[in-house]
Amino acid sequence: MSLSTWLKTATVGVAVVLATASATTANASPTTTEEPSATSSASAAVVTLRYDDSRAGGWEAAIAAGVASWNANVDNVKLVEAAPGTRAEIVIVATTGWPQATLGPVRPGRQVRVELGSQAVSQGYDKTRIAAHELGHSLGLPDTKPGPCSQLMSGSSAGTACVNAIPDAAEQARVESAYANGAASRIVTDGRTLVDAP
Repeated sequence: MSLSTWLKTATVGVAVVLATASATTANASPTTTEEPSATSSASAAVVTLRYDDSRAGGWEAAIAAGVASWNANVDNVKLVEAAPGTRAEIVIVATTGWPQATLGPVRPGRQVRVELGSQAVSQGYDKTRIAAHELGHSLGLPDTKPGPCSQLMSGSSAGTACVNAIPDAAEQARVESAYANGAASRIVTDGRTLVDAP
């Protein structure tokens, strides 16, 4: 196993543990009775979106951690790495500019682009937060600038000290709502490109 592959795998494991622990803590509440049909229908309508990070050299660990954060915090959409040679819904590339992404929510068979810009990193912004934030755009979340560090979609307005890569409860709920009807949802990709410069 190459060092790059090992680091990517280790980072995913750590991110999943941290994201799961944060989600569990955030969702801890007194026991309530839920309708069985609501639970079973939510788990039955999972939308799988593939991402291609083959042109995002240097960002692999941050992307893996961002993906793990989303997968640990939303139930009805899952991000998976596209197999080589297959079409991905989310194409991720490394650039020298500011991070930017197409505003979704992207659907299976459609495609959006995420650009992970090194200009933000050179100014001190956290790579994992950048990756998770840009993936949030692909899932249909606009920027919430200015905003606190606790909001993933506050992006650069939270400052360079902010390393939070976990969507808050409102952001999670909005993504869940966008994918509530599975792949058949009538919500279409917005298509605007959002540039995340300060």
